[in-house]
Amino acid sequence: MNAPGFVELKRAAIINTLRACRLFADLPPSDLRTIADITVSKRLAKGDYLFHEGEPSRGFYIVQQGAINVHRVSTTGKEQVIRVFHSGESFAEATLATESGYPADARAVESSQVLLVQKQEFVSLLRQHPELALRMLGAMSRHLRALVGLLDDLTLKDVETRLAHWLVKRCPDPRSHTPCRIEIPVAKRVLASELGTVSETFSRTLAKFRQQKLIEVKGKTITVLSPRRLDALLRRNLGE
Repeated sequence: MNAPGFVELKRAAIINTLRACRLFADLPPSDLRTIADITVSKRLAKGDYLFHEGEPSRGFYIVQQGAINVHRVSTTGKEQVIRVFHSGESFAEATLATESGYPADARAVESSQVLLVQKQEFVSLLRQHPELALRMLGAMSRHLRALVGLLDDLTLKDVETRLAHWLVKRCPDPRSHTPCRIEIPVAKRVLASELGTVSETFSRTLAKFRQQKLIEVKGKTITVLSPRRLDALLRRNLGE
């Protein structure tokens, strides 16, 4: 394959990822090509850091392949996952409007490839296309809602309640007796961290739910045997 052909294939892959991202889903091809020209692709091995808290912002990112764990580390060294971003999802858009740098750490939880939409070039583009600025506000609003949801979940009194809440939220009909299969999108230790606990406690809670015939677990698939029963447990734990 000649070099120009490879460059065009790489550019086409970037445009396809931009088109799949909610932020740019309805943009015309000409705008996607313009954004692709200011976008850089970066590969990460599992465990590689994309950025650390406080580092100057180079721009925002879109996951092309893999998964990126955005988290903060407390003064005691405890890691709290804010969110794990997957293919087609964007993050760190808020740093476009600030000089304070990235507000958290970002690390690949598996072999990944991301796109960096470069800050200065994209800010110039926003000035020319105000509708893009409105899209950015929408993306930041979605991230804020996700963060508020995380804080709400972490205020629940124990790991059993938090896990039950996490599972019930992913059942299409929490009042149904029909089994519901849920795929865990990340490693169990990452989900444990999202729920504010450690792997051992998370595994014990899963085992407890299995013993109560509330769930079945096979690999990264959890089957809620009766969403209604699990929802009833959650409501009892919440005192409802």
